[in-house]
Order: sequence, then C-alpha cells, then structure tokens
Amino acid sequence: MMKEWQKSDWRAKPRVQMPDYTDDAALAKVEQQLSNYPPLVFAGEARSLKEELAAASRGDAFLLQGGDCAESFEQFSADGIRDTFKVMLQMAMVLTYGAKVPVVKVGRMAGQFAKPRSAPTEIINEVELPSYRGDIINELEFTKEARIPNPSKMLQAYTQAAATLNLLRAFSKGGYADVHLVHGWTLGFIEGEKASKYREMANRISDALDFMKAAGLNSHVSNELRTVDFYTSHEGLLLEYEEALTRLDSTSGNWLAGSGHMIWIGDRTRQPDGAHVNFCSGVLNPIGLKCGPTMTEDDLKKLLEKLNPENEAGKLTLIARFGAGKVGDHLPRLIKVVKESGSNVVWTCDPMHGNTIKSSSGYKTRPFESVLKEVREFFQVHAAEGTIPGGVHFEMTGQM
Repeated sequence: MMKEWQKSDWRAKPRVQMPDYTDDAALAKVEQQLSNYPPLVFAGEARSLKEELAAASRGDAFLLQGGDCAESFEQFSADGIRDTFKVMLQMAMVLTYGAKVPVVKVGRMAGQFAKPRSAPTEIINEVELPSYRGDIINELEFTKEARIPNPSKMLQAYTQAAATLNLLRAFSKGGYADVHLVHGWTLGFIEGEKASKYREMANRISDALDFMKAAGLNSHVSNELRTVDFYTSHEGLLLEYEEALTRLDSTSGNWLAGSGHMIWIGDRTRQPDGAHVNFCSGVLNPIGLKCGPTMTEDDLKKLLEKLNPENEAGKLTLIARFGAGKVGDHLPRLIKVVKESGSNVVWTCDPMHGNTIKSSSGYKTRPFESVLKEVREFFQVHAAEGTIPGGVHFEMTGQM
C-alpha cells in the first residue's frame, strides 16, 4: 500500500537551491510560529483558480501571469502593489477584447521573495560570500553578516504577503477594478507618441462600452463589470516556509499550500525525485512547472505523472522558457510527450528568462525584440501542432 503524502516528506528528498540555516533552534521556532498563523489563501480560492485554468487548457480562457522578479522588503509600498495590479488589469482588458475570452489574472505577488541562483557564492573584489537568495532568506548587502540565512525573515515575508493580499482583495472587489476605470487608464496611456497604434483598439473598446451602457449594462447593475478575480502565485522555493503554511482542507481532506493560490517549480528545482517536486505533488493548489531547454522528454513524462496523477484539468501549467530562436527546437518535442500521454495541461510562454543579457551597466535585462520574438514563436509552434497556447508569464513592474 502506498504511503499517504505528508507535508514534511520533502525533507527526506535531495534538495537544491535552498539555504543552510546555521541556527536550528531559531529555525524551528519560526516554523512553529508560522504553523500557528492563518493561511494566506483558502482552498476554495485555489479550486476556483483551478477551474479557470481548466478553461484556459481548452482555449476558453487565457492566463496572464505577471509581477516582480522578486518582491522586496525595502521597496514594499501600497503604491507598488496598486501599480502592478493596475498594469495587470490594463493588459487583461486588451487581451480580453482581442482574444474574446476571459483572462485569468495571476500575480507574481504576495510570496515571490526567494530567488534561485546560478552559483552558491559570488566574488566581489576577491571577497567570496554566499549569494543573495531573496529577502526571505538573507540580505543584498555584500557583508558576511548580511549573507547569513536568517529564519526570522520568513515572519517578515508572511506579514508583507498578508498585507499585499489584503490590499489586492480590496482593489479587486472594492470598485477599483471597474471596467470603465481600467479603460480610462488605457486611454491615458495611448496619449503618448509611441502609442498611436493602440488608439484604434482603444476606440473600439470605447464603442463597445458605450453600447453596453446604452443597453443598460453598466457597473451599477452588473457586479462582473466592477470586480475581478485576482490570484497570487510564487515559486515554491523555500520549503520550510511552504510546509509551515500548509493546511489540511476540511472540505476535501486534501492538503493546501496556504502561502499562495498557485505555486510553481523552477527550471533549476524540477528534479523528478527532488524535494520541490515531492512537496508540490501533495498539495491541491494549481502547480506551474518551468520547462527550459534542458527538460528531457523522459523527465517531463515522470513529472506529469508525479504532479498530476489524476490528470485533473487546470492542475498543471507548463511554463515554456526557451529563449528567442530556440522555441522550435524544444517546444514540439515536449508537446509530443503531452499528446502521447493524454495529459491535461495549460501551455504558457515565459519569454523573459531565456532572453536575459547583462547590460554594460552590469544590470540584467531583456531586449524587447527577443521577448516579442519568443512569444510569436510560441504561438506559431502551437498553431503548427494543433495545440492550445493558454497564456503568458511575465516578469514586470507597475512602474513607468
């Protein structure tokens, strides 16, 4: 008989991209505190997202996932949350009008605090220190003390995530998401010289809203025109934090990752027998899986079975991130695996992570032409394969 999954099972699996805490007692104390805190999200919300993602897998909806590379403690503000939410709604309105399907809105917010790194250490001026792994783990300042993993940062991350979710819920249900308000922001955007090509679409949206108003359909009589469903997501990288916020859903008897509505597994942590896959295999939340050029067909088969053994529609989202010019080399072979296994998945395109370059100033950036090229290639491959491009995944900011 197969052993029932437990939220701590990942601890017996090989782990990568996770910190080595030096104070076990301090870590245990923080984990105990978090385990007594309320979950940040609820099972019913995760199930609703799964239903919406199931529609995206059929082509009856489209997933828009976006937000910060990593959330910051220092730069946390209500204005920052509002601005990202605002841009997401503007993008969703244009997508809804253009695609003629509902847009599933999922922010990289309220939990995106940890960062996978290409190397465990970094060297500056011949000094080698542990890499910065995100505010939930250590600090950006290049000192020995700042780079020591600090478990108490998980408590600050929880507090910030709770405040972020509180504001997002107020924005999404309190009238700030009114379709007329969102369109007004878009009209402001198209006043710039470079935005002239968007004016025609904006004018058509204005005409549609005017028609609806004349027909008696407005936000005063239709709640759907003044509220939106907005979900949160993050990479489930720091498993001590994830386990501490995992709760048993009394309705279904299944485990819920209470840290966010959707959790994804990164391209560096998707080992089929690893800790991150083990954890994500046991929770009811929708799960994302980053698929880069090194994803093999055999590994994808194993991951489809482990992460969605019941083949639930909306449960698993495959996030393709190959880089411009490489989509045709890799996406068709992975699509073939999914077709042959009969798996229900949402295919989305992450055109950011495969197109990262370092600028002359030392900052990482992505050329817009490469981002756009990868998105186009993603849609072209799906058209050729007869499969459904279900969404896009962007690292983005609300700052102008």
